[in-house]
Amino acid sequence: MLHYTNKLKPILAILLVCVAFVSTAQPSERENYKGKTPKYIFYFIGDGMGLSQSNAAEAYLGAIEGNSPIKQLNMNSFPTQGFYTTYATDRFITGSAAAGTALATGHKTSISTISMAADRLTPLKTIAEIAKEKNYKVGIVSSVSIDHATPATFYAHQPTRNMYYKISLDLSKSGFNYFAGGGLKHPEGDGEVNVNAKNSMSNFGMGSEKEILKKEPNSISVAKSRGYRVVNTLEGFKNLKKGDDKIIATAPNLSGGSALPYFIDQQNGADISLAEFTQKGIELLDNPKGFFMMVEGGKIDWASHANDAATVIKEVIQLDMAVEKALNFYKKHPKETLILVAGDHETGGLALGFAGSHYVSAFGLLQHQNISYEGFSSKIAEYKKEQKENAKFSDALEMVKTHFGLGDASKGLELSAFEIEQLKTAFEKSMTYNKEMKKEDQFYLLYGSYDPFTVTACHILSHKAGIGWTSYSHTAAPIPIRAIGVGAELFNGFYDNTDVPKNLMKLIE
Repeated sequence: MLHYTNKLKPILAILLVCVAFVSTAQPSERENYKGKTPKYIFYFIGDGMGLSQSNAAEAYLGAIEGNSPIKQLNMNSFPTQGFYTTYATDRFITGSAAAGTALATGHKTSISTISMAADRLTPLKTIAEIAKEKNYKVGIVSSVSIDHATPATFYAHQPTRNMYYKISLDLSKSGFNYFAGGGLKHPEGDGEVNVNAKNSMSNFGMGSEKEILKKEPNSISVAKSRGYRVVNTLEGFKNLKKGDDKIIATAPNLSGGSALPYFIDQQNGADISLAEFTQKGIELLDNPKGFFMMVEGGKIDWASHANDAATVIKEVIQLDMAVEKALNFYKKHPKETLILVAGDHETGGLALGFAGSHYVSAFGLLQHQNISYEGFSSKIAEYKKEQKENAKFSDALEMVKTHFGLGDASKGLELSAFEIEQLKTAFEKSMTYNKEMKKEDQFYLLYGSYDPFTVTACHILSHKAGIGWTSYSHTAAPIPIRAIGVGAELFNGFYDNTDVPKNLMKLIE
C-alpha cells in the first residue's frame, strides 16, 4: 500500500497545482483586462438551469424536427463557454437568494439572504446599481414575480427573501428604468411575512410581530409616487415606446405566485412572452449611454422542482427566444455589446438517461404533453372537488391520455401494467390525501410536495423519453455560462459564481 501511495504523491501534487491554477486564472485574467467597456450588457439567468436542462431542450428540438440528434440553442452557439461553482456560505447546495446575491454582487452569502452579507446586517452593492451609477439605463425582467429572489438580488437588500413587501419598496427606491414580467406577491404589506420570515427578522432585531404586520402603504402606490408608470394590459404594453421611462410592466394574465403562465400554457394574442418583454426592454432602454438588462427565466426552476420535463424544456426554449432578441441586437452592435447566459443552480437532478430505458432516448414523445404540471394539478383538484366520493380511475386515465398522451398506442405511449398500477396508486392518493406532503412524509420520495397523480404522470412520460430525476430540490452541480461580445473572454474557464459580477464590474469601471 505504501508503494502505491508514494507513486501517487507526485500525481496528487500535479492535480493540486492544476486546481490552484484553475481557481486563480480567472481573477488574474480579470485584473489584466485591457479591452473595451461594453455599452450594452445583457445578463440572462436561467433559474434552475443546469447543463442537462439546456441540452434536453436541444435534444427535444432535434427530435421533433427530425433532422439531427440535437438542434443547437442560440445560447449554446456562443463562442465562449465556462463553468462555475455555486455553494453558499452556510450550505453546499445553494438557494436562489444566495446564488442570486453571488451573481449580482460578487459576494457569497447565507441561504435566503437578498444582497446582504451572511450576517444579514450589511448591504452589498449590486452590478445593476453600479451600472446605474455609471449612467447605464437599467432593466430587470423575469418570468416569475418581479419581487422573487433572483430579480430582487439586483435591486433590493433584505435579510430574507420572504420580505416581499419590503423588497417591493426597494424596487421603486432603486430608480431603475424598466421592470417587467411577473407582478408583486405582496404589495399591500399587511400580514405578508410568514413564520420563517418573522423568526429571521426577530433574530436580527427587526421588531415585534405586531410591528412587522402593521398596515403599510401599497407598494404600487409608492412606486407611482416615485414617478413610475404601471402597465398591466396587453394594449398598454404594446403602446410603450422609446422615450418612456420608469416603467413597471406586468403580464396581463398572471398564474400562481404572480408569475407569467408557463410557456406551454400561454395563449397567443392573450399573453406576453419573456422574449416580448425582452424586446420591449431593448426599445425602451436603448440610448447613447448604453444599458444593462438582467432577464431571468425563473420557471425553469419551478418546473424542475416538479420533475416536469416537457414544461422545463418549453421554459428553456422561452428563455432562448429571449436570448435571440439580444443576439439580433448584438449583430447590429457587435463591437459594443456583451451577452451572458448563466444560471443560479441546477434543480431536480435532471439526467439525460433513465435506467428503465437503458440507452434509448425518445425526446419527441414529450411533444404530446400539452399542459404544465400546474395546469394539470388544477384539473385534478377540480375533479376531486366535483366528484368527491364518485371519483373513477377510468376518468383519470382519460385525462392523462388527453394531456400527456399516456395510453395512446398511436403515439408510442402505451402504458404497461406496472405503469397503470403506479398511476392508480397515485390517483387514490390524490383523491384521499388532504395535506401537503413534507420531507418526513413516507410518500415524499414518490411525489415530493406535488399532487401524486400529476407528478406520477410527469415521471412516466419523462422515463419513456429517456429522462431521469434524482431530486425535487436543487443540486450542487457546477453551472455553465455562455458569453459573446465585448469582454466575453473573461468568462472562459472554471471559476466561482462570484467571479461573474466581478468580471462585469471590471468591464464597466
